[in-house]
Amino acid sequence: MTLRDYQQRAIDEVYQYFLDGNDGNPCIVMPTGSGKSHVIAAFCQDVLTRWPHQRILMLTHVKELIEQNAEKMRQHWHHAPLGIYSAGIGKRELGWPITFAGIQSVDRRAEELGHIDIILIDEAHLVNHKNQGRYRKLINDLSKINPALRVIGLTATPYRLGHGLITDAPALFDAILEPVDIIELITRGYLAPLKSKLTDAHLDTTGVTIRAGDYAKDELERAVNTAKNNTATVDEVIRLAGDRRAWLFFCAGVHHAQDVADELRSKDIPAACVTGDTPKAERERLLAEFKAGKLRALTNANVLTTGFDYPDIDLIAMLRPTQSPGLYVQMAGRGMRLKSHTDHCLVLDFAGNIMRHGPITHVQPPAKAGDGEGEAPAKACPECREIVHASIRVCPSCGYEFPKIERQDQARSNADIMGMEPEEVPVDRWEWDVYTSRNSGKTMLRCRYYCGLWHPVVAEYVTLTHDGYAGQKALKTIMAIAQGCKLDMRRFADELDLADLADALNQSPPPAVIEVQKDGKFYRVVNRRWDDDERRVHQEN
Repeated sequence: MTLRDYQQRAIDEVYQYFLDGNDGNPCIVMPTGSGKSHVIAAFCQDVLTRWPHQRILMLTHVKELIEQNAEKMRQHWHHAPLGIYSAGIGKRELGWPITFAGIQSVDRRAEELGHIDIILIDEAHLVNHKNQGRYRKLINDLSKINPALRVIGLTATPYRLGHGLITDAPALFDAILEPVDIIELITRGYLAPLKSKLTDAHLDTTGVTIRAGDYAKDELERAVNTAKNNTATVDEVIRLAGDRRAWLFFCAGVHHAQDVADELRSKDIPAACVTGDTPKAERERLLAEFKAGKLRALTNANVLTTGFDYPDIDLIAMLRPTQSPGLYVQMAGRGMRLKSHTDHCLVLDFAGNIMRHGPITHVQPPAKAGDGEGEAPAKACPECREIVHASIRVCPSCGYEFPKIERQDQARSNADIMGMEPEEVPVDRWEWDVYTSRNSGKTMLRCRYYCGLWHPVVAEYVTLTHDGYAGQKALKTIMAIAQGCKLDMRRFADELDLADLADALNQSPPPAVIEVQKDGKFYRVVNRRWDDDERRVHQEN
């Protein structure tokens, strides 16, 4: 099985992290549907090929992910030396070079597991940032057996409620490796975009207590699970769904999921409900019927946000308000896999999550405790009801011009749930220089792309001198640019001089085309292409 370039890049970045002399624990961040399981499989095979005596423990929290990751491992490496340890699956296989395990089954079994060299954790955002919980206990116990133990996380959502980024101290992970983002995957055709509309029905959370960073579950379910709400939301889904085939509902609780399923069936929609209380055999039967098209709608409460992959889901109904950006992204992510019958998935957000968190391409880490909620990052177009970022002046769907607001403090971004479609702009030339920020005083590289008479100059800032996540992303950006223009970066390996690097880039060929997105009054570069054929097409047109 051949890896995609960004999947291989994820593995390369892990190796580079340790080659750079780091002795911490990195976390790979890849969007839902980008193929984390393939990265896991290829990494395990590569490690055991290079170092046959290594022992790897692959951990996650649900049996579906254990089974999926193990199956991908076998597809990638037919004779992979792996065992599965999971009470939910009914297997307790130890002594293999690779062990796929559920944390609930092994958190107290460090002695039985023995010497482990590498722990991989899928859905790593679930690891407690404090030295508490099942994952931290097992890691601490295994570290006593092997002090050189290393932990590598994988997640699509690198943040925790009430804490911020999973690398913010105190934390297990100390570096984020992001080989690809949602925008690139959409642009390159690896993921299906989402489309969203403002709904008439709205679930009111006024008065619901915020507990541990999110709505209190019992209060939330009582607030939203009413006959009036269920009738209104189901009727609107039916009206807007058209000929969409596979509807997935995220509900606020077990009773809510059951009642919504009942409401759907009362309207002659084949529907079923899946919750944590659903017996294993029945759950597998219902999921199979949904995938086979025998059920048009599936409602769930807190069980299908992870570990459930069905590409042909073409409608997501959010009936579960949440303060968690991670949960919001996980719910939306169920609709982003490529489909056999349509090019997108419709998201109907009755819960106000898009308004609360903004587009999933620009979700920010949750505020730390005591930081407050801030302002709503989104608004609805009064003409076509498209949901867009609060800073947008012209609706990308219908062209409606929003009234000018004299003062706007919201963070700049650009989109509905998915973000605006990128604009392709041919490049005449580029200019690189060293720029010093007036606010921070830090220096960085600046590139100005000159794109003809009819398009404004596009500026891109590469913050190589910044610490942490910003610096990491900047390094990946400059390496991608260097690869595109065939600049050998090895000459800068010993000492990175920004002025010398700017001069070298100025002597290199610019991209033929850049893809940009409008961020308020600015443009943000999301992709670059060095393609002579593409350049000729644009010039001829």
